[in-house]
Amino acid sequence: MGNAERKEPLTMIGPKGLERVVNSLRVIAPELPFPIHYVEIEGASQVFEMNGYRLKAFRVNHNVLCYGYTLEIDRAGKFDPQRALEQEIPQKWWKHLQKGETVDEEGRIFTPEMVLGPPRKGIKLTYTTDTRPTQSIRENAKDSDLFICEGMYGEKERQAKAVEYKHMTFYEAASLAKEAQVREMWLTHYSPSLTRPEEYMDEVRRIFPAAKAGKDGMTAELSFE
Repeated sequence: MGNAERKEPLTMIGPKGLERVVNSLRVIAPELPFPIHYVEIEGASQVFEMNGYRLKAFRVNHNVLCYGYTLEIDRAGKFDPQRALEQEIPQKWWKHLQKGETVDEEGRIFTPEMVLGPPRKGIKLTYTTDTRPTQSIRENAKDSDLFICEGMYGEKERQAKAVEYKHMTFYEAASLAKEAQVREMWLTHYSPSLTRPEEYMDEVRRIFPAAKAGKDGMTAELSFE
């Protein structure tokens, strides 16, 4: 990031010990052209609001402290120009009201609620690795547009190992996606011994049809409905 000429401060959010771990890594890169602001998560869950995004960290179940994350972008209700005209709201304020701003015009107050319909469905993404299936994942991934979830093992005979080391099989991840009613799931965080995850996907999709085997460089564009 420094080589890409970043100068703006960087905020990093993570479990307790985040600053100590990153500073240890920086032994080989002590000089950075930007400051780092560390935010260490408190408790079983914590919500952060920034730049129009809402990030919720929630604790999962691994051998060390680990969190999953849900990122949400809210969407305001649809602007109703007829209501604006009926209330004689000057057109120059419409865009401000659409953005959720309150306007004071010489003592007359215009609020977004005067011209906006009910909130519409936003965008939601949930990401978690290094964990057994948990209720916290089911609750926080609920109705996500994209659910990125660890699938350490595709081989069914590794179920006992998944339990022992607190990881998930492909099939447990697919069951979570089904229970949370997500739109799409990507598997990630494979065991080093798992070189061909696609070989197991037919059976995974019998549990949750909208499942994909994630890979490096995979991207998707999430849009409002």
